[in-house]
Amino acid sequence: MSEKHLSTQFDAELTSISSQVLEMGGIVESQVIQAVQALIDMDSELAQQVHVREELVNQLEMTIDSDLSATIAQRQPTARDLRLLVAVSKTIGNLERAGDEAARIARFGLRLSSRSDAAMLQQMLPLRDLTLSARMAAESLRKALDAFARLDTALAIDVLRQDDNIDHEFNAMLRKLVTVMSAKPDLVEAGIDLIFVAKALERVGDHAKNLAEQVIYVVKGADVRHNRLETIEKRLAAG
Repeated sequence: MSEKHLSTQFDAELTSISSQVLEMGGIVESQVIQAVQALIDMDSELAQQVHVREELVNQLEMTIDSDLSATIAQRQPTARDLRLLVAVSKTIGNLERAGDEAARIARFGLRLSSRSDAAMLQQMLPLRDLTLSARMAAESLRKALDAFARLDTALAIDVLRQDDNIDHEFNAMLRKLVTVMSAKPDLVEAGIDLIFVAKALERVGDHAKNLAEQVIYVVKGADVRHNRLETIEKRLAAG
């Protein structure tokens, strides 16, 4: 078999794996939005749909992982190709965990909607304030996936910058919920549930950040985890 033919096969395998990663990411992104919408609307049917899609995310993770193992064993890639495959392995792990966070939000939504005072909770708790956090987390995830698809470090840096804004929204929501619970002790249990929901959204943002860091690793060969944003930007500027 010619070297050119082997190269063409390898490129096709990489394309297939990348397409599956993007498919998995798109599902997780929609899960996040749907889970929060189900919570806000107390929509138990939509929350159940999030759980059903979690099974698809888990299956995609296993399929991609199997394809990765086969490709590495058969092709023995080196340099940037190997970095890409390693990054894909870490990326699908982060996507699966982000999907878990969406499923966790859906479970809280089911719990709140099953309460006898669900209608009152909709009025008294700042549920709709979670919409912005959900959109920011989903946008960050989408941008990280775009960066992965294009191997675009500029987009990856945008995701890292966005992470601070997501953290700010979590802290703002936390303060708001503490104020509500202090004024109305009967809302403490539901309020604590919402704190966990807000934290889950923040974690989705963290997983998007991890994806962005993997893009930089693939393109530059630099492990930028646990580095300040300013340090990463200087490192990229220096080439």
